Amino acid sequence: MTAYTHETAPTQFVEANGIRFAYRRFGKAGDVPVVLNQHYTGTMDYWDPAVTDGLAEDREVILFNNAGVSNSSGETPTSFQEMGANAIAFIRALGLTEVDVLGISIGGFVAQEIALQGGDLVRKVILVGTGHRGNDMTASRSNAIFSATYDPPEHLWLAVHFKPTATSQEAGLAFIERKWRRKDRDPEVSVQTVAAQGEAIGKWITPDENALDYLKSIKQPTLVVQGSDDVIIPTAHSLTLQQNLPNAQLIIYPDSGHGSIYQYPELFVAHATLFLDA
Repeated sequence: MTAYTHETAPTQFVEANGIRFAYRRFGKAGDVPVVLNQHYTGTMDYWDPAVTDGLAEDREVILFNNAGVSNSSGETPTSFQEMGANAIAFIRALGLTEVDVLGISIGGFVAQEIALQGGDLVRKVILVGTGHRGNDMTASRSNAIFSATYDPPEHLWLAVHFKPTATSQEAGLAFIERKWRRKDRDPEVSVQTVAAQGEAIGKWITPDENALDYLKSIKQPTLVVQGSDDVIIPTAHSLTLQQNLPNAQLIIYPDSGHGSIYQYPELFVAHATLFLDA
């Protein structure tokens, strides 16, 4: 049997909820698989192979494009609740009855919804560079970062995921080189996906005095991971998650931002493996 990696796993498709989901599976089968949920405007190719292949040494890794994203059919919904429901339909369509879920940035919003709606389907949760409903985003620099021009264009992700320090930028350049290795890449996301994800973000961060109440219903053991200075989703929101989730622990990596796991891939894989194996 072929041992696939991040770069070689073929793109497959499965239908659920009237959607043809694109996905890739690779790694060590037999244990509980981990399903990864991507950030704003990202596709399966935006994951760091150092992270995904690292996780795949001990468990099966499943990457997918949610509804309407890239080569998955349908339209991208305008709420993370709907995105979570679609992700659950995708997981069940694969015949899986128990998974771990990981989400970065808005993928963390989706991961929370999968845990809320999926019940016993979800064993453990990893939330990276993300936040809670009703979060105060006044300190976020995301609008300025995403509206700026970059040369080359992929250096946008240096500004999004990494700090402007020499060490963080060096790690960022290495990350970009790793994630562009795969040759048969997914199409970029559509204008509809960008607009829908933006609308969903607006709904998610709408102020609400009871915004944190839902976190008490996420009973699964949760690992919250963050950089020391996240300019997209402020680092303080990760502490709020840890304080309000019933069974959560928090790791903050030094000299790092939104993409802390891409700056410290080996360390993150070690921490995630300890958490998932415990």
